[in-house]
Amino acid sequence: MVARPLFPPRDQAVVKAIACESVGKTKLPLSRLSLSDLAAQASKALRRPISPSTVWRILDADAIKPWRYRYWIFPRDPLFVEKAGRVLDLYAGSWDGKLLGRKDFIISSDEKTSIQARIRTHAALPTGPERCLRIEHEYERGGALQYLAGWDVRRGRVMGRCEATTGIVPFGRLVDQVMRAEPYRSADRVFWVVDNGSSHRGQKAIQRLRKRYRKAILVHTPVHASWLNQVEVYFSIIQRKVLTPNDFASLQEVERRLRLYEELTNREPQPFDWNFDRAALRRLMERIEARKNAACLHADERSNSRRRKHAA
Repeated sequence: MVARPLFPPRDQAVVKAIACESVGKTKLPLSRLSLSDLAAQASKALRRPISPSTVWRILDADAIKPWRYRYWIFPRDPLFVEKAGRVLDLYAGSWDGKLLGRKDFIISSDEKTSIQARIRTHAALPTGPERCLRIEHEYERGGALQYLAGWDVRRGRVMGRCEATTGIVPFGRLVDQVMRAEPYRSADRVFWVVDNGSSHRGQKAIQRLRKRYRKAILVHTPVHASWLNQVEVYFSIIQRKVLTPNDFASLQEVERRLRLYEELTNREPQPFDWNFDRAALRRLMERIEARKNAACLHADERSNSRRRKHAA
């Protein structure tokens, strides 16, 4: 004889319905409901007690996860597609509709700010039988540095430097470091892809770079689209492989580790396998437009609902 489940499908459906209900409809001063909150409401609806752990098991087994959310930024740059398209064309090997030449280079550049040296109050415990590496939670601050880097998109090489601060002058030193080295010194053109940070923002930065190096062309990503800057991929790699866990004896050790990883990367340079092109950009903009329309529709429905309640 098969045992009857303690909470049959209908009861489970009630629990899921409560979890999916808008928090605003509960008239509680909450933005999210905890398992205890859900269990209390479900117990009332089912007229029998149900524990938070049972609620969790019911919801975890379902495809709908109402407690999850993601941040989303709608592009606010009116020239988003135009600016993004120019960057993607560069990555694909063209500029203004013409193929790049053999002596044209693309440098993707940015700053990774406030890299701390966390000096742990106790030494780390190495791995052992059935024990992972243990890092002491408490630490002393050993200062912080800024890491500026230029990623050669076509060659897969990196050139970086550590600075005490970011700004126009430190960024200028990175530009000098790259532009005075070969093959960039003998290049026909060097395209610098940057975001809209204060070190290289706007038309003045374009003019400043062009005045300093006639062959240098500054290309901005759209606002809130630094993910189009390939050096961010390199930064994500050093965050995972070099800086985590943050356990350094000094700030000098942090800088030494960053430089050694540059050397390691440049031993066997490999460009990133970049797949986001203009076709992908078009699909992204279509999804964004659909979300924008859905958000406007939802806002209109909420506004109409408030009017009806006020009229009643």
